[in-house]
Amino acid sequence: MNQSFQKYITKIKEYWTSRTKKQKITILAVFLAVVIFSAALVFFATRTTMAPLYSNLSPSETGAIKESLDERGIKSEITDGGTTIKVPEEYVNTLKVELAAEGIPKSGNIDYSFFGQNAGLGMTENEFNVLKLDAMQTELANLIKGIDGIKDAKVMINLPETGIFVSDQSEEASASIVLETKPGYQFEEEQIKALYHLVSKSVPNLPTDNIVIMNQYFEYFDLKKENSSPSAAFASQQEIKKQVERDVQRQVQNMLGTLMGRDKVVVSVTADIDFTQENREENIVEPVDKENMEGIAISAQKITETFTGNPDQAGGVVGTGENDVTNYNEAAQGSNGDYEKIEETINNEVNRIQKKISESPYKIRDLGIQVMVEPPVPDDPNSLPQERVDDIKKILGTIVRTTIDKKAADTELTDEMIEDKVVVSVQPFKGKIEFSDEKAHVLPWWAYAVGGILLAIIALLIFLYIRAKRNQEFEEEFAEEEETIPFNVPDVNEEQDTESSLRRKQLEKLAKEKPEDFAKLLRTWIAED
Repeated sequence: MNQSFQKYITKIKEYWTSRTKKQKITILAVFLAVVIFSAALVFFATRTTMAPLYSNLSPSETGAIKESLDERGIKSEITDGGTTIKVPEEYVNTLKVELAAEGIPKSGNIDYSFFGQNAGLGMTENEFNVLKLDAMQTELANLIKGIDGIKDAKVMINLPETGIFVSDQSEEASASIVLETKPGYQFEEEQIKALYHLVSKSVPNLPTDNIVIMNQYFEYFDLKKENSSPSAAFASQQEIKKQVERDVQRQVQNMLGTLMGRDKVVVSVTADIDFTQENREENIVEPVDKENMEGIAISAQKITETFTGNPDQAGGVVGTGENDVTNYNEAAQGSNGDYEKIEETINNEVNRIQKKISESPYKIRDLGIQVMVEPPVPDDPNSLPQERVDDIKKILGTIVRTTIDKKAADTELTDEMIEDKVVVSVQPFKGKIEFSDEKAHVLPWWAYAVGGILLAIIALLIFLYIRAKRNQEFEEEFAEEEETIPFNVPDVNEEQDTESSLRRKQLEKLAKEKPEDFAKLLRTWIAED
């Protein structure tokens, strides 16, 4: 066994000493790559992925959960200053269910479920009121924590005492709320308004004026009330004006930025807005057929009367006196006359239009757009052709024409008027800020892991290829040695061993190794002689 081991050691030494320096470095590099790959494979295969079990815990809650996990023999980690506890990822769902069944974590607050579990006949009214107030504060805090941007909430409610008599006026309640908001989160006015109404409607007889809300940075969230004062109206109008100018400016900036480049265009917009608002009612009557000024006949009546004979029999008094009939023709005396009367009545229906018009709260009366463009070659304004400048003016003119209210303008907009409202200036930008284009590319950890695995696989393949090639060369050399037949050629100068010379050598060896035996042998030979 030892001889075989020594034989392999000798072959390895001979193989190593026969390699060149470059080959030795390659073999060592391959060996190290295989070791690193194996270590990384073992590390990732045996590593335990930790996932958060609970977050935003108090120190007492963290301690209770840690103690329960230690009793179960489950590995855990506490991070984020003791507010987060992590466990192996495969145990997260199971532990949440098991700990919830044990009532862990216990927040220390009382909710409405407490009354169903602990309320009894021995509870006094004062105790009940205290527990009710605590439960109300807990439930309201849970509602507030569900709002986006709020991590935690503390609520303090002050409820007035109920009067003994019916005639006693009930006092108003009050509430103080401290929010733990997410860093950098900006609440909009609608969110603050909704928060105030949520608190006001959750507590009886609690007006919004009696609510105070602040965050952990001592920033107050005040409820802005609607104000109809002239200053508030002016501020609202200015905000609308800025919004209109900003929308047009962004539209032009995006369009020209795509055409010329984002850092090649600067846009400024000014607007004149008419905030005059009109509410009027119009009652219009017009014929159905406007060309002939006729309506639709809904009823018609025609009466025709004729008479032939003596005019005295026709009746009536000739003349224009008090009892005379107007336009009654006098008949000739002693002759017969004819009488005819035609009466026609037609009832026409017309269009009756009733309009209640509320004009828009504002109208864009005038609009001006000023654009500065940097030429492609900053120091050469002629590098931007005039055709391109004319195209930009046409685009801006179309925006102005479609934005200005047609009724607000006193006269029709002409091309000359549109050109006066658009200005395009071509010149280099001297105050432009240049940013570095170099960006730090951060690769995720798995990219490095995949790269390391690929390098290890490549190194392993190279090692296997080199080893196969070396084995092939070794087998070829061994085959050549077997094919070679050795010939033993005796040396001419070497002394040939005879029987006498062999015997002499044996005697010399015996004399050196066993002198006593050699002496006995000599005495025997002498005695025989």
